[in-house]
Parts: sequence; structure tokens; C-alpha cells
Amino acid sequence: MNKVLIVDDHLVVREGLKLLIETNDQYTIIGEAENGKVAVRLADELEPDIILMDLYMPEMSGLEAIKQIKEKHDTPIIILTTYNEDHLMIEGIELGAKGYLLKDTSSETLFHTMDAAIRGNVLLQPDILKRLQEIQFERMKKQRSETQLTEKEVIVLKAIAKGLKSKAIAFDLGVSERTVKSRLTSIYNKLGANSRTEAVTIAMQKGILTIDN
Repeated sequence: MNKVLIVDDHLVVREGLKLLIETNDQYTIIGEAENGKVAVRLADELEPDIILMDLYMPEMSGLEAIKQIKEKHDTPIIILTTYNEDHLMIEGIELGAKGYLLKDTSSETLFHTMDAAIRGNVLLQPDILKRLQEIQFERMKKQRSETQLTEKEVIVLKAIAKGLKSKAIAFDLGVSERTVKSRLTSIYNKLGANSRTEAVTIAMQKGILTIDN
């Protein structure tokens, strides 16, 4: 039988979950926590097989509790909340939650998600999975656009890859050395590089430069 820890600051919610979960002979309630701080302590003391975690609670939020619990335990955690907010969903899943459910979800969906979490899988409702994929796609697009070098910056980067110094690059391009250094600073910022060598390496990894360049 799988041991369940319920974490929610509302007693009526905890009582409702207990009544629901006790109808399934695969699960048993071993503890309750009214905030994230207590949840972290009980995760250590009780070693539950699965945790149902609310997000907004006093003293310590659910997200912070997930973070602290995951630092010490591999216990599957399912977020069960009233808040249908994208940033909470993204952060919760990235912190290691195995599911994100709204409190008005059906008992069937809850148990399916718990079963999947126990097996080590992440199970998201279709609408939440779709939103998660859309958010991740938009994030990737933004990251790509942020690292997109201008044509003039690529020219400077190609020259750097050939070992040319700023002064020589400026002469070849017919611009000031200050302009070259300004473009180089922009390249560093976009690629997250701290040196010419690192900038060239990152650019090659991202496909901006190739050996033939």
C-alpha cells in the first residue's frame, strides 16, 4: 500500500482528500501538513511514497517545499491547486513535480496521476500538457531570437575565428576599432560568452559558425 502525505493549508481540503483517497485500497494517508515547512519535516520523518502538494501556503510555499524535498528525497510529488497559472505549472514541473492538477479534477484523474507518479512517470491532463508544450515552444523561440546575431556580428565573429585582432578587423571592414569592440560585446551578451574563444566555441555549437566558415 502506498503511503500518502497531504499538504494543504485548508483543513476542509485535507479532510476531503482523505475521504476520497481512503476509497482506494492502494493508498493510505500517513500524514498531513498545513504548510510547506511542516511538509519538508514530515517528508523526512514519515518517508511517504507520494505527496499531494498545494502551492500557496503560509510560512513556506508549495514550490519551495518541493525544491527542498527534492534535494533530499526522490519522492514523487503531485501539485494539487486551485491556481491555473502557467508560471506555477512550469516552475512546479521543472522542480520535479510528477503532475499538476486543479482541485476540481475528477477522482479518476487524480488516481491515474498518482498511479503514474508512483511508477516514475509524469502524467499531465491534455489541456495542461498542451499549454506546457506551447510555453516551452515560445521559450525556445525567444531563446533563439535572443542569440540571433546580426549579419555584421557574424562577420566579426568569423574574423575572430580566423584569429584576427580588433584592429585588423576594423581595417578590413572599414570601421573604427571601437565599433568592432561594440559588436564583440553584443556577441558576448547574446551568446553568454566571456572570451573570444568561448564565443567562437558557442557559435559553432549553435550552428552559427561552421568549420568551413
